[in-house]
Amino acid sequence: MVTVTHSGQRRTPKAAKTSSVFKKVVMAVSGIILVLYLIAHMVGNLKLFAGAETFNGYSEWIRRIGEPAVPGQTVLWIIRVVLLAAVVAHIWAAISLWRQAKRARPQQYVARKQVAQSYASRTMRWGGVILGLFVVYHLLDLTFGVANPAGHDATPYDRAIAGFSNPIVVGVYVVALLALGFHLRHGVWSATQTLGQSNKTRERTVNAFATVFAVVLTAGFLIPPLSVLVGIIE
Repeated sequence: MVTVTHSGQRRTPKAAKTSSVFKKVVMAVSGIILVLYLIAHMVGNLKLFAGAETFNGYSEWIRRIGEPAVPGQTVLWIIRVVLLAAVVAHIWAAISLWRQAKRARPQQYVARKQVAQSYASRTMRWGGVILGLFVVYHLLDLTFGVANPAGHDATPYDRAIAGFSNPIVVGVYVVALLALGFHLRHGVWSATQTLGQSNKTRERTVNAFATVFAVVLTAGFLIPPLSVLVGIIE
């Protein structure tokens, strides 16, 4: 009985560690998929500066990718399914790792640990909640048009102009995109750690890259709505 008990005690931490590593890899890989989508999405948003014809043409092209080899929107729906799977996997890994850490360390961090953590790291959870709620609103606003002043029948360009002409709507986007920036900053750094692409020697470089990347992507998303609000894009 004594031997079995000790053997179980030795195996449990190893199993927990393996599970934790797997979940971190799931979070990193799903995060990379979402980041690649965000880059493409940002580039598409910047086409607002090219005018209504170019932006609407780009939106139509997205729906027709793969034609005539496959029916219209087939590739678009594949992309949507992959993104949905990545979101679900990312959320599952995040919640699972948080619960696992909470069980292993039921007491709150001591003050020294809290000070050592970065601001982005401490706000990852509520930042993720904000982003989740924002994605739902964003889809209702610009994708489906049901929450957009121009309505569902308007062109993508007209919906963007109508929505971003409202300071409250732009304010919502600013808050969500700032949360995205903090999330990206810590997420990029964490992914490099998980996938073994960082060490103490390269830590400063990785930190700098994560910060610059998050700032550039956040700015790229903020520029179009702010430009519409101040009248640069009409």
